[in-house]
Amino acid sequence: MRITGSTVLITGASMGIGAATAAEFAHYGANVLLVARSADKLTSLAGEITRRGGIAHIHPADVATPEAVTELITEITDEHGTPDILVNNAGAGRFTYIDDTSPAEFHAMAAVPYLAAGYLTTAVAPAMIKRGSGHIVNVNSPVSRVVWPASAGYAASRWGLRGLTEGLRVDLAGTGVGVTEVIPGEVASEYFTNNPGSSQNIPKISRLMPRLTCQQVATRLVRAVACERREVVFPPLLRAMTTTARLAPRLVSRVVAATGTKRRNR
Repeated sequence: MRITGSTVLITGASMGIGAATAAEFAHYGANVLLVARSADKLTSLAGEITRRGGIAHIHPADVATPEAVTELITEITDEHGTPDILVNNAGAGRFTYIDDTSPAEFHAMAAVPYLAAGYLTTAVAPAMIKRGSGHIVNVNSPVSRVVWPASAGYAASRWGLRGLTEGLRVDLAGTGVGVTEVIPGEVASEYFTNNPGSSQNIPKISRLMPRLTCQQVATRLVRAVACERREVVFPPLLRAMTTTARLAPRLVSRVVAATGTKRRNR
């Protein structure tokens, strides 16, 4: 798919993977539309992209509600037309045991990324289909393939996003609209600062994998869109684990559970 001159809508663009992805798309000549709740952070990122010769527009919004997404897409369509590429990157949620998760927190984890991705996709897909072109990218987590202890609520949302991705592939076949799922391993970003208590609940087997930078993820994501890849899982050990999980799910589950956190006494 052609990146230069395309219009790319990126959620969760104020920091981390989203910010790096926006800068990477802009580097290759895309017109990037930055979406996140923080207007100040978006303004700062847009200024940086512009100083480097790129084109960026900010659209502050909370994509966790359908009303906000409808308003956002109306605004974007009026100003820029239908995006050529949608990157569903916004994510939230801590790694916690289900009995340490409140109903409100569970709802928030479902709202972003799963429901937000669904809201945005249903808002832009009809116009992409009518045009006969477009690309949708869902940034997912390894827990969508291999579930570890203290991740039930987070995993539920990520498996929902996986189901949405698979459903899109079926629904959009032959329409000219492509779908890519990007699944990186552990990434050095603000996630663990914003979700305290999560880092200690990552299975110890993950220590065998190199920690990725946001730029590494952004580079792979943009390349995957350009090549219209169906799925990108990295680093290699994670790809091997997810492949093994399809063939021998119980084996992988045992390994992950054995290296995960142990339930403390109540």
